Amino acid sequence: MNNPEINNELIGKLLDGLNPEQRAAVETINGPVQVIAGAGSGKTRVLTTRVAFLIASGKQPEEILALTFTNKAAREMKGRIAQSLGGNISERIWAGTFHSIFARILRYEAEKINYKNNFSIYDSDDQLALIRGIEKEIGISTSEFSPNNFQGFISRLKNNIITPEEFSRSARTIFEKHALEVYSLYQIRLRENNAMDFDDLLLNTLTLFNENKDVLAKYQKRFKYIHVDEFQDTNRPQYLIVQLLAKSQQNLFVVGDDAQSIYRWRGAEIKNILDFSKEYPYAKMIRLEQNYRSTSTILDAAHSVIMNNRNQIEKKLWTNNKKGELIKVITAEDDNAEADRVRDTIYELKMSNNYHYNDIAVLYRTNAQSLLLERALRFANIPYQIYGGVSFYQRKEIKDAIAYLRLLINSNDSISLLRVINEPPRGIGKVSINHLIEYSNEKHISLFESCLLQDEDPNLVKRPKLAAKQFATLVHSYQELLVDNSLESIIPAYLNETGLLQMYQEIDTPEARDRLNNIENLITDIIRFARENPTLSLGDYLQQISLLTDFDTSDLSDNRVTLMTLHTAKGLEFPIVIITGLENGLFPIAKAENSPEELEEERRLFYVGLTRAKERVFLSYAKRRSRFGEYQSCMPSNFLLEIGKEYLNWKDIYNNIHSKVQSHKDTLPRTHQHYFDDEQKQNYYSQIPEDNSFHIGERVSHSHFGEGKIIAIFGSGESTKLTIDFPSVGRKQLMAQFAKLEKLN
Repeated sequence: MNNPEINNELIGKLLDGLNPEQRAAVETINGPVQVIAGAGSGKTRVLTTRVAFLIASGKQPEEILALTFTNKAAREMKGRIAQSLGGNISERIWAGTFHSIFARILRYEAEKINYKNNFSIYDSDDQLALIRGIEKEIGISTSEFSPNNFQGFISRLKNNIITPEEFSRSARTIFEKHALEVYSLYQIRLRENNAMDFDDLLLNTLTLFNENKDVLAKYQKRFKYIHVDEFQDTNRPQYLIVQLLAKSQQNLFVVGDDAQSIYRWRGAEIKNILDFSKEYPYAKMIRLEQNYRSTSTILDAAHSVIMNNRNQIEKKLWTNNKKGELIKVITAEDDNAEADRVRDTIYELKMSNNYHYNDIAVLYRTNAQSLLLERALRFANIPYQIYGGVSFYQRKEIKDAIAYLRLLINSNDSISLLRVINEPPRGIGKVSINHLIEYSNEKHISLFESCLLQDEDPNLVKRPKLAAKQFATLVHSYQELLVDNSLESIIPAYLNETGLLQMYQEIDTPEARDRLNNIENLITDIIRFARENPTLSLGDYLQQISLLTDFDTSDLSDNRVTLMTLHTAKGLEFPIVIITGLENGLFPIAKAENSPEELEEERRLFYVGLTRAKERVFLSYAKRRSRFGEYQSCMPSNFLLEIGKEYLNWKDIYNNIHSKVQSHKDTLPRTHQHYFDDEQKQNYYSQIPEDNSFHIGERVSHSHFGEGKIIAIFGSGESTKLTIDFPSVGRKQLMAQFAKLEKLN
């Protein structure tokens, strides 16, 4: 096909309205280009305009490759290009997600890597089914070693380009040795099935190019202009493939923002964007720093936080928008009060400022935080939606836990029983369940009774027979205990003994930790309910949440408050943003305390949250947060204290603390401003009025255990319990009034 003619009129229209930096990014078409696109700086417009500019300048659409992370982004790019160019030109561009583009290439070249071109692509459920079969084949118990655990582990190995052969040299623990067996056979079975999982689409493309130089040369010649969106989110295999494709022509255009790199836990490597100039020393770097979204107050506040990260590319967003209102800090006595104050803030915004509910987004660090927020909004009849997720009570792990609870008050509930009889896995499969159902029908008894009476069933084999009886006995024993004991003493023990908590602890992926956190929050909510309603029963609680779960959303308009995690919020924008749970240990999460990389990622996540807002930001935290019915004292997040005080409306004693922190920061070199030691932090926080005479982070001495640091406080007054980390003996929980602790200066 002949090249299209150069269309100067169209080029003029494409460039019209671009700022100087955007225009430079569009017009620089030769050589490597790195565009650092700050939040709200018009990244998508620049990327799509550049592709349209190339075509208007006479380049073939088939010569252009554009890689995105979502199908939505690819569709938006093609749509905008089609709008600019007309016709079906946009369809001739190779634009799509990494996985879809590489799958397309692999279809053409499958035989080069000993696959047929009609290979299947296995999704998560397919992977789990295959892994379960492999565990059964080699005699690994799925109740001891969850298929989910192996699935996540294998994916992490693949993201790091570690083959079974390489992993065999480092596998040491029992789990790792079993994982090696599963991984090795998993890859064999994939080939036998002519199938690939999502990670293989990357790894097999990398193998294809590394082992077939003629194939690589063909695609290097084809793709003369390569574009990568959200470059900060690329993992190692994606980076290496792009590097190979661009090696010949060197016309590589990457767009991203290191300050928005928040997917390290998913395999993204921030060094890909930070080290781009080392890999391509002659690359042109263009910074898009003009923001078209937010007020200057929001941008300056976000900058005062993100500047504390050491590993970053220097930039400072600015805007011609108005200064806007100060960021308001909401201080709550506890997490329940925080939800109520957030609800009241939303109501006030709706009533007095002419905002609609869909102008407002409430962001949180973990999914479990939505429980109290949802409850507060429901009781006030404020419509809401969970974006990118499901309502708290609709989550799988919560439905599982509730099914266990329903069995306590109604063992004839066969639907709940069937949901959890093999969750977590107990070795009671479909065949065994069918035997149980047949036995119950034959004897005219409930399914629960059928499980209890399995000693009398001749049809069921020994292992599932024992497992079914143990399951029913567990439920029955706690039914009896519930008669004379409180909910707050029975429910935590019961749900723990079901094995649900242990299952997610063993899987230990970010998703599993989130699910575990959700169950723990459900337990906390039940304990709160029991204390607030001492005359009500577990049945009353379940009825209450059933009515909440049945909340009729079909009558709601699109005018709803949006609730979502901070990770989900990336790429979105709202007039009003409320970020909740700004306490150390929650945001930033606890594990970031001893990891500079984790802390910097948490700070980037906070930056992402702030820069979603167009007009106003509210930041909330609780002085105490409940866990299993015990209140733990909380300190305001370090991120709150990093925001310049001139950008905050914080009308309480914390203003004094903030001023002291800020004055100390001003005396430090810029790259060290976020490194306060525990003693310095405690000096600032010691001004905070507490119910206890001790504070988290405080150093104390014990007559027997020696010196230690307080890491958690539960209860108050005479019931105050301290969790103290002693280097000599590890963590100990002590009653404050009896411990005879000496405070250290």
